Amino acid sequence: MLRPWQFEIHLDKKSDKALYLQIADAIINAVKSGKLTSGNALPGSRQLAGLLNVNRNTVIEALDVLIAEGWLVTMDRKGTFIADILPEVNSNKNSETKPNISIEESKPYLVFDDGFPDSRLAPMNDLARAYREIFNRKSRWQIMGYSNEFGNLEFRKAIVQMLNFKRGMNVSLEQICITRGSQMAMYLASHCLLSKGDFVMIENPGYKPAWQAFENAGASLIPISVDKDGLDLNEVEKHLKKNPTIKAIYLTPHHQYPTSVTMSLKKRLKLIELSNQYGFTIIEDDYDNEFHFGQRPILPISSYSNAKNFIYIGTLSKIVAPALRIGYLVSSAENVQKAANHRKIIDVQGDNIMEEAVLNLINEGKIKRHLKKTNLIYKAKRDYFESLCNQHLKDKAVFTKPEGGLAFWIVPNKIVDTEKICTELLSKGIKIINPDKFSFDSPINGFRLGYASLTEEQLQEGITALAKYL
Repeated sequence: MLRPWQFEIHLDKKSDKALYLQIADAIINAVKSGKLTSGNALPGSRQLAGLLNVNRNTVIEALDVLIAEGWLVTMDRKGTFIADILPEVNSNKNSETKPNISIEESKPYLVFDDGFPDSRLAPMNDLARAYREIFNRKSRWQIMGYSNEFGNLEFRKAIVQMLNFKRGMNVSLEQICITRGSQMAMYLASHCLLSKGDFVMIENPGYKPAWQAFENAGASLIPISVDKDGLDLNEVEKHLKKNPTIKAIYLTPHHQYPTSVTMSLKKRLKLIELSNQYGFTIIEDDYDNEFHFGQRPILPISSYSNAKNFIYIGTLSKIVAPALRIGYLVSSAENVQKAANHRKIIDVQGDNIMEEAVLNLINEGKIKRHLKKTNLIYKAKRDYFESLCNQHLKDKAVFTKPEGGLAFWIVPNKIVDTEKICTELLSKGIKIINPDKFSFDSPINGFRLGYASLTEEQLQEGITALAKYL
């Protein structure tokens, strides 16, 4: 609810125009000029009468006129607001005056994101309690100053232990830097590794925000096709033989974004061999490692002892909630030092208090229990979504039930106008991601549908609607 700090209306009590009409016209002019916009709350009639030094009945009469004309709406026990749908504004007004702010299009009521966790399951009560406990400590003053650009020391120790124990890695404290989400880690990796004129091989389709980070550092992109078990390494090798300025390759091998395929062990070993031979760095984005429903997740490429050149990027945002911006970058001590030096230019330190709070949840076993509970929920939801796809997309599209991750990759049997489908569904209040978001050049004939954040009823409604266009 947005209320003006001070509602300025100047009345001319000597004018022939009635005071209530002056008030009404002043509010209409404020809407037309953009000073008041849809959803703004007006002061109460008693307060407004006091501000204008007029009888309250005069204000009520003005508000009644505006409500009748459609400029205002009232909500029980909440107040009076500028209407969402306004009367048509005169199109002949002076073009130099501030235009009336257009009404926002109604938001979709059903959104297939690209694989977000269900924020309703986030352990917010535990996190809030941990946050309060930090401020109740006698030494709380110590965390209010500047901390280390690498991140909270004890928190880094906990993440290092998790990587070494759970993901088969062998990293030390000097090899990790905590960041504000994985995108910052991607940006830092780009700027500590790449220079203008360098080349980076990327997955196509793939993750465009990472591509933008590489281009921002001055690098050019080389797209590599993705098949049923990951990157096409024949393409990779051909480019390496022709181009000595290839500095890195970026990939999401655990659950490829957006297709969700897992890179095979054979290809992982071959990629490490090529990296060691040609000297390029493997930038591994392990964005949803925790969500794996099979017997055992495949270990990161960066965990192999013969992987010499790697940058490993992960996040805790998907574990707790997307709004929690905590990621991490793991690499050689030299690369991590470069990343920390660059990080100080844009962000002196991370969120030390939040890192302490999450560390508290890790030490108490709350994160472990939360993951165990949510994985059971997401696995059941994945299986239910698979049954819906089998029911509604039979003979229309192909898909493979993912072993992990929080999204399905749906490929229509025929080439379809994906942009038109997205537009048509949006007009009905259902939003799916336009596949152009994943494409390097030519359009991609596929849809990435995140299922974890939706209810079973929403999943059924969404897949039924999509099926009609396939």
